[in-house]
Amino acid sequence: MQALRSPKLLRTEILAGLVVALALIPEAISFSIIAGVDPRVGLFASFTMAVSIAFLGGRPAMISAATGAIALVIAPVMREYGLDYLIATVLLGGVLQILLALAGVAKLMRFIPRSVMVGFVNALAILIFLAQLPHLIGVPALVYPMVAAGLLMIVLLPRVTQVVPSPLVAIVVLTTIAVVMSLHLPDVGEEGELPDSLPSLFFPDVPWTLETLKIIAPYALAMALVGLLESLLTAKLVDDITDTHSEKTREAWGQGAANVITGFFGGMGGCAMIGQTMINVKVSGARTRISTFLAGVFLLILVVGFGDVVAIIPMAALVAVMIMVAVGTFDWHSVQPSTLRRMPKSETTVMLATVVVTVVTENLAIGVAIGVIVAMTLFARRVAHLAEVQREIVEAEDGSVSAVYTVYGELFFASSNDLYTQFEYAADPEQVTIDLTSSHVWDASTVAALDAIETKYHRKGKQVTIVGLNVASTTLHGRLTGQLPGH
Repeated sequence: MQALRSPKLLRTEILAGLVVALALIPEAISFSIIAGVDPRVGLFASFTMAVSIAFLGGRPAMISAATGAIALVIAPVMREYGLDYLIATVLLGGVLQILLALAGVAKLMRFIPRSVMVGFVNALAILIFLAQLPHLIGVPALVYPMVAAGLLMIVLLPRVTQVVPSPLVAIVVLTTIAVVMSLHLPDVGEEGELPDSLPSLFFPDVPWTLETLKIIAPYALAMALVGLLESLLTAKLVDDITDTHSEKTREAWGQGAANVITGFFGGMGGCAMIGQTMINVKVSGARTRISTFLAGVFLLILVVGFGDVVAIIPMAALVAVMIMVAVGTFDWHSVQPSTLRRMPKSETTVMLATVVVTVVTENLAIGVAIGVIVAMTLFARRVAHLAEVQREIVEAEDGSVSAVYTVYGELFFASSNDLYTQFEYAADPEQVTIDLTSSHVWDASTVAALDAIETKYHRKGKQVTIVGLNVASTTLHGRLTGQLPGH
């Protein structure tokens, strides 16, 4: 690995890991609160997820840890059934992720349009910023100048030197100011109690019965899908930022394996964290698995060995870091007036739908799913009108007259619905030819439409001949024609 042979690259990876670890602590604690578990459950999950995925994952430099999306999904299990059932849910969720990965779920990523990806990124930036508001509302007035000072350091320091990541400098400087001047500010220690021991093996005490499976399976499946969606979308985003390729299938089963490992250490499970990944890749410049591994290791060392020191870090410093992450994550080009003027309205609609649904539900998986559905609907509407029919009356040498209809475009459920109305059944002569050389039959709806057209002509005593079908269309038409109900 090149980073191990280059002191400069290695220093970048080490410092990036440290910055990410510091930023992970308050987030892991807050996600633990969302899930209704002790802070140690979220912190240990972040440690085991980061360390495991560093070896198992398919996207170097991506950070996986306890996340809000997973916490929201599994919180009802904790609330209604307790910690043992929650851990059993995490274990089953991990197993389902491995099975989905082996089934090829990563290949479905190509069906997510660019406009949904842009919406996903923008929504995430908004959610990261909104998550900081509780630390900025109803707090001592001193918090605001501290946050402002942190933002200035993060923005201006890279112009002077890039030896040390500016977020790390901001955290150290603001903590030092708060301690030396004895400022009474909200700090990490107030977010929750930090653990003082290492994680140990944990086996959930639940009855391994069908009844238990019925309880945990729906939540485990939701956790598996949300985790894979967030992780694969984040991996794709890092691919774009770093101009490199990642192994999506490996990342998918790696997430599952990491969740199984996390469950057996009493962690609440997790997935890729786009905010921390942006700190690692975009802000700190990390590019390898070393930073991911060290983020987990530093996290454990900091909370267990240096818990007293970490507890005094003012939240203002970490809020400043996360605000800059939100600003850096948002795709500002996508909302520029010049871009909006050039972009088709359908693309902008898809992006906005993804953003609005994600922000309102605070669930990235729901937002992306709605975005994809809106994109599919608008695409179907657009291509539905691309099927064109041209009619020509042809007179043969023997004096017989026939109507020849030439169909252009793709024929599927949306476009074939209009096909039936584009023929002049009463006015046509006895011989009708439908030429499909310039089109393609994609589904049963089109075969049903062609059957309906033939049936209507037959009722009027007219003969229909379909010509020009390509091989795939011939196969589908031959298999389904006359077999569909209603015709």
